[in-house]
Amino acid sequence: MDEIFYWPSIASSIASRIDTLFNVLNAIAVFFILLIVGCLIYFVVKYRRGTNADRSNPPDENLYVEVAWTGIPILICLGLFGFSTWTYLQVMRAPKDAMPVYVVGKQWMWKIQHPQGRWENNELHVPLGQDIQLIMTSEDVIHSFFVPAFRVKQDVVPGRYSTLWFKPTKLGEFHLFCAEYCGTKHSGMVGTIYVMKPEDYQRWLHSGNAGGTMAQQGEQLFRELGCGGCHGPGANVRAPLLDGIYNNPVPLQTPDGSTKVIIGDERYIHDSIVNPEQEVAAGYKPIMPSFRGQLDESKIRLLIEYIKSLGTANSGRSGGLKEGVPPSAPQSPNAPLASPPKERPATTPLAGATNDVNVRTPGQ
Repeated sequence: MDEIFYWPSIASSIASRIDTLFNVLNAIAVFFILLIVGCLIYFVVKYRRGTNADRSNPPDENLYVEVAWTGIPILICLGLFGFSTWTYLQVMRAPKDAMPVYVVGKQWMWKIQHPQGRWENNELHVPLGQDIQLIMTSEDVIHSFFVPAFRVKQDVVPGRYSTLWFKPTKLGEFHLFCAEYCGTKHSGMVGTIYVMKPEDYQRWLHSGNAGGTMAQQGEQLFRELGCGGCHGPGANVRAPLLDGIYNNPVPLQTPDGSTKVIIGDERYIHDSIVNPEQEVAAGYKPIMPSFRGQLDESKIRLLIEYIKSLGTANSGRSGGLKEGVPPSAPQSPNAPLASPPKERPATTPLAGATNDVNVRTPGQ
């Protein structure tokens, strides 16, 4: 019952900043309410009918009053704007060393998986004092990941990756809610976040249902689906290799026959799985089948983690080049560009550059 009074406990590094902003806004609102109501009461009493108040020669202008009631609110608004912008940037920008955790919202539960492979439903175990970044998407409708004690909330939208970060500063159990009406059992879409000592968290992490890391589970799924039959180095079907495609320039063919270059980020990999006809590598035919409806977001996430583990931008390879072919030489007259531009169009943000990483769907 102690948490119902005014606000929940403070359990994250950002919570006190949010509370400060909230209290400042409340204090300003209360001050001006008291000031205005106080003036109203004063003038109603002083100039009520029958009093001897001097009503002659009422002033019709006062430069000092006009400057005050214009200048003071402007300064207050600018101050609030600066303070809230600083707080917003602190909330939205996750530290570079934040530990990723993957979340899928679905009616009516939260499915959460750690990179080491351990998964859990409607629960999230995290170590004390560690920056945590949640990478979230929805299986069906819009949900909202809300932890009152951490003062964080982020919508979880189907067809989009959204991120949220926090740093727990207090041991214990904390409520997790869905803050967006998502159906008849919305009120039951609740969970618990357990903040543990780092050593206890490590013991928990390497026990239970792991079954290998997410990348290892993704590799197994990759083989089960027969993806290597097209994307493997010895495949008979001509398809781009996936080694080093992550965070590297990838040339794509456009409907008008020209070529554009994007970065092979998580969004691109996701789109290539569910909407392959929308993202066709330059020099290749659009023959890959769509896995939309066949794989849920959790399994797609495993495939993404596996493809990421095959190499990053540091590998020096551009996704789609065949093994044994020098980077300076095309594979065939229709092969993808060997030396694509290093810059990506401004309309397509790099992975992780913003809080929301859009996953394009048909019609967008």
